[in-house]
Amino acid sequence: MVEFKVVVNDTKNGKSHNINVSGHHANSLIGKKIGDEVDGIFVSLPGYKLVITGGTDKDGFAMRYDLPGMVRRRLLISEGKGFKAKENGMRKKKSIRGNTINQDVVQINMKVVKFSSKPIENLIKTEDKSDDKSGEKKEEKPVEEKKEEQ
Repeated sequence: MVEFKVVVNDTKNGKSHNINVSGHHANSLIGKKIGDEVDGIFVSLPGYKLVITGGTDKDGFAMRYDLPGMVRRRLLISEGKGFKAKENGMRKKKSIRGNTINQDVVQINMKVVKFSSKPIENLIKTEDKSDDKSGEKKEEKPVEEKKEEQ
């Protein structure tokens, strides 16, 4: 089963929120491209509209908007995502992931375009509370120090 870590950037507050997405919501994100507008219901944010801005695959390679498809390719690049030149005019061959989401993508970056009446913090906190079944705090056991033998 596919599982994504979605990083949602709240453009009003300037904060980013991590949301785990799995199941049929994650399957609905497969095939979307960078720049596509997505309904917030897919990432547990009903009423919000989000735009996909990028992501990374399972090996940490960044997605690039100008490389079509789902494949990873080695490109000779001089600027943009995935490479920062140390000198003027420097170029390098780097592996880059295409602009379409598939099963190999682990993290998806999104930003909020249309806001809902409920703040994102409230929607995420209610999710975290429902995941916590026990409601008890775990007690920490003191660590015993070993005495040096002479």
